[in-house]
Amino acid sequence: MRQRLALLLPILLVSLLAACASQPERPAEIVALEEFSFELPPLTVQEPAGAADTSKAALDALTDDARYTLPALADSVLERGFQLVGTPYRYGGSSIRTGFDCSGFVGFVFRKEAGIELPRSTREMINLDVPKVRRSELQPGDVVFFNNRGRGRVSHAGIYIGEHRFIHSSSSRSGGVRVDSLDDQYWRSSFMQAKRVLALASGETKTVAIRH
Repeated sequence: MRQRLALLLPILLVSLLAACASQPERPAEIVALEEFSFELPPLTVQEPAGAADTSKAALDALTDDARYTLPALADSVLERGFQLVGTPYRYGGSSIRTGFDCSGFVGFVFRKEAGIELPRSTREMINLDVPKVRRSELQPGDVVFFNNRGRGRVSHAGIYIGEHRFIHSSSSRSGGVRVDSLDDQYWRSSFMQAKRVLALASGETKTVAIRH
């Protein structure tokens, strides 16, 4: 996994230039990759047949306090995300050809690498019937949600990659798909919650349930 990500770092160095179309534009800040040391926690590789049990009983058993084993799919999700760094931002976009908005980017990555068909909007995505994750317990592959500096409803989403950082399609001004830090003042004040979408991973494309 580290070798594959190492091949992508030159792309990040060139492409990284930090809020979805529904958020106010914030000044673009260059991410200093020299300070970013990306390491995934050791993976517990699971057999495909047992990679995820999508039954309701299994999801109910996965509580916020349960010990979490990082799915083998997480590295594929992150690798695909890194390959898309620099893809232009486009409101309503959900493909490489059109560009991505924030939810379009998250949905594309999970559909391609985990076979999970996510809702199109962040307002639906945050209501997915999957476990919530405390910020202190984030794992690579978790989906993180933001609002406008603590005001209003959810307006942005990205994918946590480790080391307090996440990858997302930010805005046209700040370069589209890029990496940012949760410790940045803007994102720290905007953070709402995170969800473990990979708990629903399966061998087939799956449309996940939404909790109302």
